[in-house]
Amino acid sequence: MKTLIRTILLLPCVFLSSVAEERGCSSPPDSPEFRLMSYTPEKALYKCAEGYDPYGGSPVILCSSGRWGNLTLQCRKKLCGNAGELLNGYFTYEGESVLGDKAYAVCEDGYTLKGPEAIECGITGWSTELPTCEEGTVTCSAPKVANSESKDFAHEHKAGDAVTVRCSQGFQIKGKAQITCGSDGQWQPNPPQCVPTPEKSGRCGVPENTEGTNARLATKYRAEKSYPPGARVYYMCDVGYVSRGSKYRRCIKGQWTPLELKCRRKLCGSAGELLNGHYDYSGVEFGDMAKAVCDEGYQLVGQATRNCLSRGWDGHPPVCEVLSCDDPPEVTNAEISGYAQAPYEYRTVVTYRCLVGSLVGSSSMWCTENGTWSSSPPQCKDVTCEPPIIPNASWVRSRNGRYQYRDSIYVQCVPGYTIVGQSAITCGQDEKWSPELPKCRSTAGFRNRFQRG
Repeated sequence: MKTLIRTILLLPCVFLSSVAEERGCSSPPDSPEFRLMSYTPEKALYKCAEGYDPYGGSPVILCSSGRWGNLTLQCRKKLCGNAGELLNGYFTYEGESVLGDKAYAVCEDGYTLKGPEAIECGITGWSTELPTCEEGTVTCSAPKVANSESKDFAHEHKAGDAVTVRCSQGFQIKGKAQITCGSDGQWQPNPPQCVPTPEKSGRCGVPENTEGTNARLATKYRAEKSYPPGARVYYMCDVGYVSRGSKYRRCIKGQWTPLELKCRRKLCGSAGELLNGHYDYSGVEFGDMAKAVCDEGYQLVGQATRNCLSRGWDGHPPVCEVLSCDDPPEVTNAEISGYAQAPYEYRTVVTYRCLVGSLVGSSSMWCTENGTWSSSPPQCKDVTCEPPIIPNASWVRSRNGRYQYRDSIYVQCVPGYTIVGQSAITCGQDEKWSPELPKCRSTAGFRNRFQRG
């Protein structure tokens, strides 16, 4: 009897379990990052949404006991990478160059931006309309803001000039008070508005951007005209700056609490080790520059200047390659001794030795820091001088026949004669004796003239 009762009690449980197993799942879950491709009561197939790339996990989930399993497919925003080179300028990047991020064009001094100031990383990559930097300067006309005090505005402003918009009494600023004349001749950001000041009901007006802090109000809060008591807004640091401190402000008794957010320039640190050279830094924070300088005898290969941007130092590290000279010129009837094999690097010395004739010129030359040889090569010439004809004289190192280049002799006068001029003479490369041949003057004749005088 007890067995029968247990059997009767178990039958509903078995029936319910069987129903649960046979029951299928409802529609599969959806997500902005995924796209449902197809599904059956047993399984569903997903793929990454447009603008996202897969990087792991399974795209399939299974239905079990009326519930869908967890989707392990991992999708990340499409990566656009580098926006390319901007001639006479460069790009600064917002974020990691993924879908939705922007790259801002910055032109060098003396060049004007033509085209969009910012390009966006989209589904197909960076925007096709790329800006250019053209030579010349631009100006912005005085900003026109209704209900503002514009008496301090000049008729024209140069690119880079900043002005601060102040609203008339009874009006408050909506937008950024300080605007800058951009390189495209437009104010950046767009000039603000002067809207009526809200009644004193505890509500707060549009919170202003605090000047000189490099912090800006998040975009989502700029559309509102006023905020109720207790409302909270937050600020973001500009591109290239990192935040520290609270980014929030609250509306309390009709006034916004002070902004405690501090934005400091991003630190790039060292631009890297430069073998056989060094970097000259203007600083190592966002906006600073590092210039590569090679040691004496080395030449720079690559871009000399690197800029500290929001994502670190731009470009690639250059290298300092040792300077070298062309092969030394060949000289007829001479051979090169010493270091006589390429490459002939900076400070390499080569020496010539004549096989025939005499060496005229410097026997050695070296590779200079300019990649040129220190002098012209010598020559091997058959340079000789005739024996000198000096009456009443003899000389040391006399020989029969001609004298070779650089041979020296020492002239002596015979007794009763005195030498006039240099006693040592040398055979020069022009086959003449140098200095001028001396003379032997009679001592007796000189003495008689002296006595008569």
